[in-house]
Amino acid sequence: MTNSSSSKERFRVTSIPFKTSNLVIFTGVPIREKSHKIASGKYYVSAKAKLDALPVEPAVGQHWEVSGIKKIKQIAVSDYSMQQHMYNFPDYACCDLPENGEQLIQFIAKEKDFKGIGEVAARALWNSLGKDFYSIAAKDSLENRKRLRGLLSENKIDSLFKGYAKYKNLAHCNWMSEHGIPANVQQRLIKYHGSESIEAIKQDPYMLLGFGLSFDEADKLAQGKLFQVSLNDSRRLSAAVESAIRSDISKGNTYSNQKSLRPKLEKLLQCKELATEAFKSGYRKAQYILNTETGNYHPTAQLLMESVVAKRLNTLTAKNNLFDSEAQIATNFSVEQLPYSLTDKQYEAVVTCLNNSVSCITGGAGTGKTTVLRTALRAYKRIGYQIHAVALSGRAAMRLKESIGFLTSTIAKLLRNPPIEPTEEQQNHLLVIDEASMIDLPTMYRLINHIHPSVRIIFTGDPNQLPPIGCGKVLADVVVAETIKNTMLDIVKRQEGTTGIPEYSCLINNGVVPEKLSTGAIFFHETTKEEIANVCSHLYQRDPTNSRVMAPTKALVKQVNELTQRSVNPYGKNMEFNLRGERFFMNLKKGDAILFTQNMYEKGVQNGSLGVLSKVHSTDENYGEVTLDTGEKIEVTQSLLDCMELGYAITLHKAQGSQFPKVIIALQKGKIVDRAWLYTAITRAESEVHIVGDSCTFESIVTQPSHSHKRRSFLNELLIAS
Repeated sequence: MTNSSSSKERFRVTSIPFKTSNLVIFTGVPIREKSHKIASGKYYVSAKAKLDALPVEPAVGQHWEVSGIKKIKQIAVSDYSMQQHMYNFPDYACCDLPENGEQLIQFIAKEKDFKGIGEVAARALWNSLGKDFYSIAAKDSLENRKRLRGLLSENKIDSLFKGYAKYKNLAHCNWMSEHGIPANVQQRLIKYHGSESIEAIKQDPYMLLGFGLSFDEADKLAQGKLFQVSLNDSRRLSAAVESAIRSDISKGNTYSNQKSLRPKLEKLLQCKELATEAFKSGYRKAQYILNTETGNYHPTAQLLMESVVAKRLNTLTAKNNLFDSEAQIATNFSVEQLPYSLTDKQYEAVVTCLNNSVSCITGGAGTGKTTVLRTALRAYKRIGYQIHAVALSGRAAMRLKESIGFLTSTIAKLLRNPPIEPTEEQQNHLLVIDEASMIDLPTMYRLINHIHPSVRIIFTGDPNQLPPIGCGKVLADVVVAETIKNTMLDIVKRQEGTTGIPEYSCLINNGVVPEKLSTGAIFFHETTKEEIANVCSHLYQRDPTNSRVMAPTKALVKQVNELTQRSVNPYGKNMEFNLRGERFFMNLKKGDAILFTQNMYEKGVQNGSLGVLSKVHSTDENYGEVTLDTGEKIEVTQSLLDCMELGYAITLHKAQGSQFPKVIIALQKGKIVDRAWLYTAITRAESEVHIVGDSCTFESIVTQPSHSHKRRSFLNELLIAS
């Protein structure tokens, strides 16, 4: 029997029975208010929470206070029964250090943050310092270090100060929790402002915008009894401008203007006059730069990244006319290895890659980008260059390796490796960035800073595809600027027996509605909006091994996934496990298609990795096995549980850079669904496309310009201005 009520309790943590990358269950014995004594031996307290909602990560020995809805149930423990007080995602949770000497000794000895300090050393500290321990450990000074040297080694003294620093700010965290500031915001604030956090907030509560709080949340705090900020306070108006600019950047732009900002400001401030005043009151100059000539607001971070990327690319652009006799011989050799002849445009693209330190190969599906790249890379290899070929996703990197015959990696893996620099053994390096239309500004900035200025670069991709998730549109800017040599391959060769997908996608890209919506290996299924999910699921059932559904929204993805799971895997064994008497389960079954939604490189998966749940079992350390589509088998540990979803249907951004034999496109109107979205979805298919929707929606999407062209980016202007 289970009872529920609203309550508040304090307890000392005795175990952490469950923890993933962002979920934890911590359990302990109840303690009395302002005391270390156990309140009762008849029950224990458990709390389940997200890690980013807590001020610190729970650890054995800590004292916690939680409040919220408490569920009471009887739990069998060995040969007796105890009550469990369970708080699922408590409304309030705070932590403080034990005040009792014995408990503090045990806490320091067991807590990993106090590395190297065992129970003997911890006891000697308390016996020697007593209550002075707190003031000494809180301040790393020469005087305090001198006092500790007779008790601890230098390494252990460092460990003491480092470990205590994590906890000395708990009082500030508790104060912020009481005033409704989320724990994930607290953590960022403490990291940058430390013990000055409270004072920083009191001086300007809107500073919390920079640490993850929304304008409405900061505004509610600022206008409360504690601060009582007026509606026309300059801090409030500047914060509104900052919030509006952040909103623009989140949509992919790298700068903003008053035309775009005004409606956002009016909505935030609920007043047209205040919106006008906000433009006059200024802005946070450390965060944004106003170009008085254009009236554009440039976030400092984005402007810095664009400037660095533009400077490197412009420097490489100046290094041209590099196609010498050695390159000619290498090119001739590479071309001769081909089983067919290159077109004049394809040969020109190969020569352009070898003649310039930075260049582009662009074009749609079926135009021969891969052929050109493979030929150019063979020539580069022959003249002594080391090839570093990268793509954003693991599937894309694997496909690139199959296409060009060289080792490839994801961009994330490349960035974890040592920087690419000339050495005595290897002077010349070339970086190839495949599917470059997916590369956002921050990623390109990191790549530029990871390679030596002498490293040559080749971009390859299709600028007409869906733009990156993050801000900027690097490949499109490079093409538009026309300062970097780009060969656009635009001839699609129709061959007998081909799918017709390249030709069909070319029409879509040009805004032309095909005469026949179903032709070749493309099949259009006229369907009402209400039936799209059912039809997609039915089509998937015809060929589960080779199919993948692309949908524009997470809601539609979820609907298709649930329908498909019930149809193709109704009797699969569920993933279930027991933890401290609680029965947990996930809506994943043996045989399900699986999508990973986070980067977990140490486990061998990343955001967008796909596979099949091949085993379901529960042991102390893992809960099953996923066989990735690369063939690699991954054990399902606690850290992987919260980043696994059904993968019969996925969003297009998860699929970008990858291809599947048969693609089923769930077509419905929406903010992100435009010509570029449809074009990109079609080009994910290797042999067969099924489009599910109504023809009027299809025609409207094809004939309207892509949203991606509306993105504001300053990179192309910086490239042109060189």
